[in-house]
Amino acid sequence: MRIALLGGTGDIGEGLALRFARDTDHEVLIGSRDPEKARAAVADYEADLEARGVDANVKGFANEMAADRADVVVLSVPPYYVGDTVEAIEDVLDEETVLVTPAVGMKGDEDGLHYHPPSAGSVTELVAQRAPDAVPVVGAFHNLAADVLANLDAEFDLDTLVVADDADAKATVRNLANEIEGLRVLDAGPLANAAEVESVTSLVINIAKYNDDMHDVGVKWL
Repeated sequence: MRIALLGGTGDIGEGLALRFARDTDHEVLIGSRDPEKARAAVADYEADLEARGVDANVKGFANEMAADRADVVVLSVPPYYVGDTVEAIEDVLDEETVLVTPAVGMKGDEDGLHYHPPSAGSVTELVAQRAPDAVPVVGAFHNLAADVLANLDAEFDLDTLVVADDADAKATVRNLANEIEGLRVLDAGPLANAAEVESVTSLVINIAKYNDDMHDVGVKWL
């Protein structure tokens, strides 16, 4: 399987790229609006993985080219870019492509971060509105701390919640994410439940803000 991480040079993209490259046999495609930036990130990721004895299968492309080659496309971009990113790649998406979004709308003040969804109800539902009708959309990876995800020396035992209306697409992402060591995937229902899932992210970040010993806090459901 080919996994494209659009915006794969950013924090969440880096973490997912390193974990997928280390823990799975899938080909990882790093996408960026600037293909040279994507290739530079690939060189850094390969060096990190090689230092750990991992022969990585990672390549860098412009976002459109990465999406065109992929079976699963992860929009690892900030929430205010997801609509434009979907629009930029819509011509290369089809019903065989699973589109995944981990983005969460938040705004901050002196007290912390607060959930700030778009008018669609959630970023996940916004992506579903902007994507071509035949393309299945899955929300996943929302509540993971990017720093610990990108730190391959860090072992974690965390959960991620998955929402989707398409059962096959949800199963694809669930099986893929479960290949990441230390990550368990739980089904949180249809896209209509995305707001509840996304809103946990600001809570997690605020816990990290107010507790010195919990900088990389995550979620484990018991």
